[in-house]
Amino acid sequence: MTVGTEPIRVESDVLSAFAIGQGHCVGNLLFLSGQASINDAGEVVGPGDIIAQIEQAMLNIKRALESAGSGVERIFKVTIYLTDMAYFEHIMAMRHRYFSEPWPADTTVGVHSLALPELMIELDVIATRPD
Repeated sequence: MTVGTEPIRVESDVLSAFAIGQGHCVGNLLFLSGQASINDAGEVVGPGDIIAQIEQAMLNIKRALESAGSGVERIFKVTIYLTDMAYFEHIMAMRHRYFSEPWPADTTVGVHSLALPELMIELDVIATRPD
């Protein structure tokens, strides 16, 4: 049991089946669990389609942040886990679509695989919420 934080909760929380919380609020900081291309039914969206997977992961991030009183515009740190660095151009397009200057801090890591074999990307973010 986590003590001293406020859990982030969303409806149809597919992460709970894996004993993973959506994230936690510590003061006005929000720490989300990695978000991937998994819909409310627990299905992988867009196998083989990096753009569809980015869109679903960002939709999941948006939903979790909004449930905690925040939004994508308040993200200041992004960690990207990518199974194929050949898709890096799509990461650049994602940054320009969802973020603006001053750009969030970013780490992009090439990984061999993610939790499910169809997943191509996982996004881990830290954001703020209003006081």
